[in-house]
Amino acid sequence: MTLPTQQSAQTLLDNMHSAMLVINSKLSIEYMNPSAEMMFQISFAQAKSRPIQDLVIAEPEFISRITSSLQTQHPFSAYEDDLLVRTGQTLALDYMASPIDYENCDQCLLLEFVSRGRQRKMSHEEHLLNQNEASRSLLRGLAHEIKNPLGGIRGAAQLLERSLNTEQDREFTQVIIREADRLKQLVDRMLGPRDIPNKNQLNIHQVLEHVRSLVRVEAKQVNFIADYDPSLPEIYGDESMLIQAVLNITRNAIKEVADDGEITFRTRPIRHYTIGHNTYPLVAKIDVIDNGPGIPEELKENLFLPMVTGHAEGTGLGLSIAQTLINQHHGLIEFTSTPGHTVFTLLLPLNTSSE
Repeated sequence: MTLPTQQSAQTLLDNMHSAMLVINSKLSIEYMNPSAEMMFQISFAQAKSRPIQDLVIAEPEFISRITSSLQTQHPFSAYEDDLLVRTGQTLALDYMASPIDYENCDQCLLLEFVSRGRQRKMSHEEHLLNQNEASRSLLRGLAHEIKNPLGGIRGAAQLLERSLNTEQDREFTQVIIREADRLKQLVDRMLGPRDIPNKNQLNIHQVLEHVRSLVRVEAKQVNFIADYDPSLPEIYGDESMLIQAVLNITRNAIKEVADDGEITFRTRPIRHYTIGHNTYPLVAKIDVIDNGPGIPEELKENLFLPMVTGHAEGTGLGLSIAQTLINQHHGLIEFTSTPGHTVFTLLLPLNTSSE
């Protein structure tokens, strides 16, 4: 396999989702792409000319395979392997090796690592997106079936009220009218926002600070921490929708933490990230972290569905609406939760131009 030119090859490899490395006959690193930097948590500048054993450690079988491939100039593939890497983590990986000519290196090896964990993560993200769309389609049909008879009930109660002579009798028709209105409002809330986003360039940290200022008044006993990355570019989005999404998640977190609880807002950029079927050059990762007891296992699978809640007084609409609002920005909300550490992550593509 011969790559056409060094410049075109690097452009191609830089935009690959898989972690790509080029090593020479001495097993030293000649090149690594941004995905490999993320996987091994080391920059190319730090890794260049270092032996591959500094990245994949204590794995003699892996070293034997790539050495053999260099000597024989035969490609190979390995599936469902667990490799110990420099961070101390054991990663579940598939990896492929292809002999190539690279710059002044006549015998180099192109290594491609594909995380099986990443594949599972992409599948989970797609499930969340499909789940949200399916629930919204179901609710739209359900709303139509509920609101039509509700309108008839309300109208009949109003007509009946006109024929009643005493104020006591009219109190009963008012109950019918009020309850019909309440059910209509509940159905409208279940459907979530129907407005078209009014998007502009905005600073996500201003959105988070606005939410912090709101919830501080509601929860004075909670310690709110800001951990922001100042290098994060502006987001092209609807400010009020983003405020509502973050506010819904934060209010849920407030319900979970104790009087001396802690909630952290953290922002980080992620490069070359896939959401659903789309890959974005840069994504804003916004974490809302609390030290509450965690989400019960029985709720985790369906947490973003309407009416799913762990609180007796809750409606179960906050997370469903937040997911819809972030989906309207081509993003996604996901979470991880263990006792004492729950993280809701908003993933928002960063766009520099209008859509």
